[in-house]
Amino acid sequence: MKAIKPSAYIRFLNFMDGLDRISPGKKLDATEEQLLNRIALGASQGSVLLVSDLISLRELGSQATLHGRIQNLVAMGYVKLNEDKADARRKQVVPTVKAMKHYEDLSACLEKALKSS
Repeated sequence: MKAIKPSAYIRFLNFMDGLDRISPGKKLDATEEQLLNRIALGASQGSVLLVSDLISLRELGSQATLHGRIQNLVAMGYVKLNEDKADARRKQVVPTVKAMKHYEDLSACLEKALKSS
């Protein structure tokens, strides 16, 4: 089969694949990635996201599944949970420096893909 000229998105995926190979370790699954995206978007807009907000996202999975994925994100160092001082049952989900570095790496891959056309 003859190779076709890759689009910017295909080049982005190739750069992402390279990034994954140079930083071994547990990778985020699709649900974790979607949760982290929601958390990062919320933080960029100054929104307070609680665990209860995230586990109510039924389109991403059951409450048990989402709670487990949030705990995975905490264990991997992408988010931290801050307890509400007035009600310890309420926990705010906040992206960490590692999460922000993840998005900087994604941005660098996107910029490379766009420049290499």
